[in-house]
Amino acid sequence: MRLSALIPAGLFILVAGFFLIAIYRGDPSQVPSALIGRHVPEFTLAPVEGLDLPGLSDRDFGQGKPAIVNVFASWCVPCRQEHPVLVELKRIAGAPLYAINYKDSPEAARRFLGELGNPYERIGADRAGRTSIDWGVYGVPETYIVDGEGRIAYKHVGPLTPEIVSEKILPALEAARVAKAGD
Repeated sequence: MRLSALIPAGLFILVAGFFLIAIYRGDPSQVPSALIGRHVPEFTLAPVEGLDLPGLSDRDFGQGKPAIVNVFASWCVPCRQEHPVLVELKRIAGAPLYAINYKDSPEAARRFLGELGNPYERIGADRAGRTSIDWGVYGVPETYIVDGEGRIAYKHVGPLTPEIVSEKILPALEAARVAKAGD
């Protein structure tokens, strides 16, 4: 009778152990994406109302040069923290920096960019969040490298830091350039 009571407790401890290992293992910014190596999804996003910038669509990619895409929102605290890094990234990357404005009002997006500066060449307004889901967005901010053929080459989940830019983003951007040159 005592043994039959210990079996469920032992199974519970075993399963709980697996969950704990899964929770504390790995880097959460390295979330695998099934879209790596695939073309960007088909989409067309209107521009953010009141900004003098074009919107964004899948036709903006695959023009022979890589691009960076940042998914942001004005209500996102980490987006605010990473914004100076994006301004610097735009300066040093030598690639277009596009944005998807996720579930945001045009007024809030304009205020955010007016206060912090606008590093983006194009911004698509994804008010409903559907396009972001198609891109595989888990939450904001997220940053993607798209190669010159229009394929997603790299994905970073979470805010960018200078270290992440130098250790991950710029090498991924360079690899996307080399891949095109090697074709």
